[in-house]
Amino acid sequence: MAVRIRLTRMGRKKKPFYRIVVANNEAPRDGKFLEIVGTYDPTRDPAAVTLDTEKLNHWLGRGAEPTVTVRSLIRKHAAAATENA
Repeated sequence: MAVRIRLTRMGRKKKPFYRIVVANNEAPRDGKFLEIVGTYDPTRDPAAVTLDTEKLNHWLGRGAEPTVTVRSLIRKHAAAATENA
């Protein structure tokens, strides 16, 4: 079973909100997932990203592959965290 870290869409029409989840790569976009590791809200200015780094590192250590979009969100979150520290 290949595991991916990807976005699942929440919210209503024209008001998107995403959860960053760990899911089997064969599961549908908004289908069954293993665990929620964060959220992404593109409607806020600047876009809000929250990550549970402990859970994220756990799944990355077990071989979960993030999608291109999630990989970019992780990098931006890490860069913002180092600026604020």
